This record gives sequence, structure tokens and C-alpha cells, in this order.
Amino acid sequence: MAEFDVIRQDMMRLTADSADLLQDIDAANQFSARNLLHYLALRSRDLRPLQTRLAAVGLSSLGRAESNVLAAVDAVSSVLHELACKEPGASALMEDIDACAGQRVLDEHAAAIFGPRPLSRGAAIMVTMPTDAATDFTLVDHLLREGMDCMRINCAHDGPVQWAQMIAHLRRAEARQNRRCRILMDLAGPKIRTGALEPGPAVIKIRPERDAFGRVTSPARVWLYAVEAPRPCPTSGAASLPVPGSWLHSFRRGELVRLIDTRGKSRELEIVAVDRDGCCLESRQTCYVESGTVLRLERNDTVEAEVASDAAVGPVPALEIPLRLSIGDELVVTSSNVPGRDAVRDSSGRVLTPARIGCTADAVFKDARPGDRIWFDDGKIGGFVEGCEPDRLHVRITRTRAKGARLGAEKGINLPDTALRLPAITDKDRADLEFVAQHADMVALSFVNSAVDVRELRSILSSLKGPQPAIVLKIETVRGFANLPSMLLEAMKSPQCAVMIARGDLAIECGFERLAEAQEEILWLCEAAHVPVIWATQVLETLAKEGMPSRAEVTDAAMSHRAECVMLNKGPYIVQAVKVLDDILRRMHGHQAKKRSMLRELQLVSSFRKTRVRDLARTDSV
Repeated sequence: MAEFDVIRQDMMRLTADSADLLQDIDAANQFSARNLLHYLALRSRDLRPLQTRLAAVGLSSLGRAESNVLAAVDAVSSVLHELACKEPGASALMEDIDACAGQRVLDEHAAAIFGPRPLSRGAAIMVTMPTDAATDFTLVDHLLREGMDCMRINCAHDGPVQWAQMIAHLRRAEARQNRRCRILMDLAGPKIRTGALEPGPAVIKIRPERDAFGRVTSPARVWLYAVEAPRPCPTSGAASLPVPGSWLHSFRRGELVRLIDTRGKSRELEIVAVDRDGCCLESRQTCYVESGTVLRLERNDTVEAEVASDAAVGPVPALEIPLRLSIGDELVVTSSNVPGRDAVRDSSGRVLTPARIGCTADAVFKDARPGDRIWFDDGKIGGFVEGCEPDRLHVRITRTRAKGARLGAEKGINLPDTALRLPAITDKDRADLEFVAQHADMVALSFVNSAVDVRELRSILSSLKGPQPAIVLKIETVRGFANLPSMLLEAMKSPQCAVMIARGDLAIECGFERLAEAQEEILWLCEAAHVPVIWATQVLETLAKEGMPSRAEVTDAAMSHRAECVMLNKGPYIVQAVKVLDDILRRMHGHQAKKRSMLRELQLVSSFRKTRVRDLARTDSV
């Protein structure tokens, strides 16, 4: 019982010491902010021995205390007093709020942000919009019909014209189905990426699909279009070749086009479809075509044969040749205006000049230090910084697939050990916020690292006209994870806020082996703050992209029901993925959650408390 008295006193002390943090909290979040502080005080010690003793006598082990910490502590303390045949002194100190109030507050906050959820499904479904959603109303209509509750628009892609078209399609689908769907717009943020590569040869490879015996199972498709008026290929996966528009006018199905490819091989392609924008050909042979390759049309009509039957292929894009990297290789990371290129080797394979790749953020060269870890392309390639120069880093590759990996342009770069001095809100983000404030219900702050970042977003939003969208904190860096308590308290100064567990970048930053632990801690803290959580990144990803989920993905999707919202990324089979996720979440909603958390000390809580001590000491000295 004495331990509970000490715990309670510590909870009250931290709340009193944090009066300055509570001062500007929105009225709707006052109880939630105090509860978060109570939870931080509770988790600043190792409670596992106490949990074991409580469980031995059949009492609550505090494993589900997040939503109303003070009520849970007082309830257990009261029972202990009763068992000791003493007056339940602690019960007199209990707040005038029942133990279920915290869960009700969390549910109210989730409904306010994501909208009312179906009675048989506990979590909302959020779907990332592909570019096609701007031109394909049917896609948006089907997504809404299958269970989409929130539309996510990624501001790193497309632009205001496409975003407005996506929203218009959603509003039309809502009216058609008499349903409401919320909109989240995700700011691009300061994403660090690899720079451009030196252009490779301007050649297009046309290759049919073959079986194990080399027999053609699906011919290669080629789209010919007028170089004067380019039109996109109507068939996905087809190679596109520009030719003079006048040459296309008399094409007919069944006619043949012959060419000599870059290897001197004679090849034959059959015209299988013709329309006003171009024509589609098929080839059962592999061929390599470059700018200037002569195409000869063999006409069936002898009269038509008098018309010019030859034409040269127009400009074709240069190939991007990715870097080839293996364990032990050196990679030089340079400023982004220096094109990347592969390593130069002699005839024996010995490296003469190491591979290089550009980086889009100059802060990397100012802030990185020898020994810092660095990851490329969503963690597919890893290494550490061996040396630093003002305009370049020398990186030693230590992690790839067994056979090596390829690194291309526009791939993400993560430096989990480096305190990068990057603005949380870029100039592009500021421009996009004008549109976001007018159209979105939620705005997601990417790569948020501190309460200062959150304060800046709140300041910008308050200066814009219209209703204030809810703030969503995307936790995708080690610094953001470590500063989550203070960022939550800052976000709770706004009426509505949520947290997205961006598990892709977060896994790279904290290490894949620690991702599960990190996402659990985020769920606990957000439940204590009554802040809804979005479970994001790679949910049913194989299903969305390839049409069939893996067993691990189904298990992951089942676990996601503990969050208030689950996010799906785009893919050709995204409608099917929404339908499957809806079914999984409905099934899981019918099961009782069996979870008993072991409450060891949380390191991020210790960091928060140490920061508070420093702040108070600084205030007292002033």
C-alpha cells in the first residue's frame, strides 16, 4: 500500500510541476493532458515486481491503466486498504470520474477526427490516393463502398489540380452513397533523397514473357504515338516509341512493322490495335530500339505501298542505370548537383574510383559525423560514415542482400544517429497549407521531431482562414519518438490531434528489431493522452500491389485493430485490400483483447522528466 501512496504522490508532483505545460491545453483536452502526465509518472519506475505481487492475489496489475491512470491506481489502492481491514483512505482522493471515462474520451476524440465508425468495426480505414483517383471516379466510388472512412492525399505527389479532382470525386461518391468520408492531407516535409544519376544509353528493351522452356507466354507490347502530340499508352507495361504523326494515319490491324535493332537483329512486330492517338504492336522476339532506329511498314495494299513506308524513331529517354553495391563497398555521398555513377573498375574488377550518389539535403554534410549510421532506399542498403568532407561523406556499406543491391535516384536516405538541422515545415509545405486549410479535415506533419515543430504548424494554421484541421503527428524518426510526450502536450493545445505510426521510416531509424517495442510504447502513450492513433505503412501491402496477401501481413492487419485507424497504401488491388481489411477488423472487433503489459521503466519517460527538471531549475534561477 505504501508503494501506491508513493506512486500517487509522484503523479501529483509531476502534474503540479508541469502546470506551465497544462496552461494552454485546449479545454477539451485538459483531462487527457493530466492523464498523460499521470501515466508518465507511473512509467518512470519499474513496476514489474509490483505487478507480479498484485496478480498473485488476484488484483489488477495495472496493465490496462492507460486510459485513466489515477482511477486505476486509486481503485487498486482502495482494495488493498479493504483487504488490510483499514479505511479506504485512497478512495476519498479519487477524482469524480469513473474508470471507464478515459476510454469514452478516446472514443469521442476518434469519432471527432475520423468520423463515426461502423458498429461492428472498431477502427477506421484510411486509404492513400493514387494519381488515378484524380481521373477515375469509379475507383473512389468503389473504395468508399467497400469501407474507406478517410481519404489520404500525399502532398509529396501530384498537385492542387489533381488534389481538387480527387476531392470532387469523393464528394460525388459521398452524395451517391449517403456516406461521409474524412480527408487527411499529408505534408511532404523535409524528405532526404538520393540525387540524379548520370544518364545511361537511350535505348528501350522490348521483351516478351517466356516460360521455363523459353516459349513465349505473352508477347511484348509496343505503343507508337505521334511525336508532335504525345499520348499516354492505354495498356500498362507497354514500351512507348515516338514516331512522325503523319506516318501513323494509314495504319491497319494485321500489318507488320520491321526493324533492325541495335544488335543488328532483324525483328518483326504486328499491329494489333489502332486509334486516333496511336497504335499498339506486339512482338514475340526481344529487341533493343534507340533513337533513329528505322521502322518499315509492310502494307497489304499495293496502291498504298506507294506511300512512304519508312519512319525513324524519335527521342527515347535515357536509361537510369542504378548503382551496384555490395557489403564492403565504399560509396561517396555528394551534393545533389553532382550526378551519381557506378564504381569504375579495372579489367580484374579492382575498384579504381568508388561509386557516388547525390543527396538532396545540404544539412547532411554539416551535421553527419564519422560512425553515424546511414540507410538508403527504405533500409535495403545500410552502412556507416567513415569520413566527412564539407561537400561529401565517405560511406562503408555493411548491410545489403547477400547478392548485393541496386541504388537508384529519388530513394530515401535515413541517418538515425545524426541530429539533422532541417526545418520541419518546408517552403513547399507552407504553400500547400493554403490548399490544405481549405479542404482537409486533418493535416499530417511529416518528420516531426520536437514540440517546436508542432508549435510552428499550429501558428501557421491559426493564420490561415477557415476551420482548423486536426493535427496528425507522424512519428518516423528516433528524435520524434523520444520527444513524443512533449509533442503530444503541444498538439493538445489544439482541439483535435492524432498520431500516425509511420512504421516504414521508423523501423529504419530505430532498427527493425525494435519496431514492435516502439509502436507498443506509442500506443500506450497515446491511449494515456486519449489521442487516436493511425497504424500505417505496409498494411496488406502485397495484397494491394499483387492481389494476394502474405500470412504475416494478415496477422499484422489483425493486430492493427488496437489503433483507432488503419492506413492502406495505393496499389492495383487497393479496392480488394480495403474489402479484406474491413473483414479482418470486423472479425477482430468481436474478440476480447487479451493483453497484460509488463510495465518496466520507459526510457523516453525518463528523458521527459529530466528535461522538466532542467526547465524548472532554469525558471527558478530566473
